[in-house]
Amino acid sequence: MHRRGPAFWLLTGFFALFVLFLYGPTITITILSFQGPSGGLTFPMRGVSLHWFGNLFEKQMVGDFSGSFQRSIVLGLVTMVVTVLVSFSAGLAFRKRFRGSAAIFYLAIASLIVPSILISLGIGLLFRVMGVDTAWYSSAFGAHLTWTLPFGLLIMFAVFNRFDRRYEEAARDLGATSWQTVKHVIVPILLPSLIGVGLFGFTLSYDEFARSLYTAGTFNTLPLEIYGMTTNVTTPVLYALGTVTTGLSFLVIALALVSTIIVRRRRERHGSDAGKAA
Repeated sequence: MHRRGPAFWLLTGFFALFVLFLYGPTITITILSFQGPSGGLTFPMRGVSLHWFGNLFEKQMVGDFSGSFQRSIVLGLVTMVVTVLVSFSAGLAFRKRFRGSAAIFYLAIASLIVPSILISLGIGLLFRVMGVDTAWYSSAFGAHLTWTLPFGLLIMFAVFNRFDRRYEEAARDLGATSWQTVKHVIVPILLPSLIGVGLFGFTLSYDEFARSLYTAGTFNTLPLEIYGMTTNVTTPVLYALGTVTTGLSFLVIALALVSTIIVRRRRERHGSDAGKAA
């Protein structure tokens, strides 16, 4: 029997500490959110109930749970759709070299290097100079795209780099137009990757704090609302809100994974739509 050396146990311990550091705070908040009506913000727990989850849907003296939650959901969905469409279109366009393509590429991913707080501050100042009020649906939307689009572009560039263009040539030989080729050949083949880009776009926007700080305007997104409430709310209702938002994030990830599995099984069972282009 092969004996494991010290390096294995050292790396195992490091990984265990990493997992504990990553998920420990989330698990702690989840447990504390189920406290009874007299519960506080620390252990030991005082009873077990769903009281604080019900309190989320009641009118709060401090904070706007439902409004900020709805704004973050809408902003995340719109950002997701735009990120997928632009990334996919850019992936198609960058398959051929054109004048200025390198400059456009580096400009697009430059926002990954610039600190997020500077991006937020710059966009906020720009809107003030133009005399336009910042808002979650305008300036914050643009700020979130500076974060999600570079990731989407890099993913789609890597996907298209592995894409076999003989599928397109075969479709054109069979009389398919450019639009039919995209709709019935390229999109079905790349659909799992597009789902992944959409997942990135939604989760990055939904959880974004720094780029929303100076661009959200009068009405906060959920991360800003949670941050503002940490200095005012002294009940486990804040933990309940964190549990709900974390659960939603995991739900989105699960839906994306299930969608990818369904697409792959459908393709294995029935094939793609490439033969139906005509």
